[in-house]
Amino acid sequence: MEGKEEDVRLGANKFNERQPLGTAAQSQDDKDYKEPPPAPLFEPGELTSWSFYRAGIAEFMATFLFLYITVLTVMGVVKDPTKCTTVGIQGIAWAFGGMIFALVYCTAGISGGHINPAVTFGLFLARKLSLTRAVFYMLMQCLGAICGAGVVKGFYGKTRYEVLNGGANMVNPGYTKGDGLGAEIVGTFVLVYTVFSATDAKRSARDSHVPILAPLPIGFAVFLVHLATIPITGTGINPARSLGAAIIFNRDKAWDDHWIFWVGPFIGAALAALYHQVVIRAIPFKK
Repeated sequence: MEGKEEDVRLGANKFNERQPLGTAAQSQDDKDYKEPPPAPLFEPGELTSWSFYRAGIAEFMATFLFLYITVLTVMGVVKDPTKCTTVGIQGIAWAFGGMIFALVYCTAGISGGHINPAVTFGLFLARKLSLTRAVFYMLMQCLGAICGAGVVKGFYGKTRYEVLNGGANMVNPGYTKGDGLGAEIVGTFVLVYTVFSATDAKRSARDSHVPILAPLPIGFAVFLVHLATIPITGTGINPARSLGAAIIFNRDKAWDDHWIFWVGPFIGAALAALYHQVVIRAIPFKK
């Protein structure tokens, strides 16, 4: 029983994130800040740990549910020409932001609650997780997204699903590819910067008088970015979300601009990681 209790105490993850994410970041008894060691590039021991694969399964399931709810919401809005009887753009934004809030809360103690290859990439650049874990997470996120979009297609049927563009991300008429790329870079920067700030142990120790539930600002950031950029690209800021919808829709117009929804988020995530590590964490720690 002692072994099981210890496993639960560690979140069933002996190779847990060097920087706790989500609610895990708020549960540290010791408020005195200690710089966590950087994750190694490769951690062979992870591959023999059940907790490693459990975390991957959590990422798969979270991304599956994320795509199921959000793409279904998008399709419900798109099918109505007037949008008057639907939740509209605001409802779509709430669906994305609300699901991120819920899913990060649910999976933070298991996998860190990434649910987005761009978030995983940013945390990897900041040495919060190993390359092995980062690649595994991205793979499981993409598989989950494909399955989630596939279930939505099953509900709508092939013909109606294709008429409604399958919830795929595209650069909308009136905007250039450069506009779309810029929107994805800035939108992802906002998201990943919020992730770093909401889960920063140094900030938690310095500002311990300020209570915060990390999934809340992360979900709210997703909501706000969607409000701003749905008219431009439909809002990607999550390569797995864009890939899942594109693969299931599988039409040329979904692939023509698809590179934007990988390049943009990865650039935005890299800039957010750089800004947080070089500028924000350079502030002297004073409790």
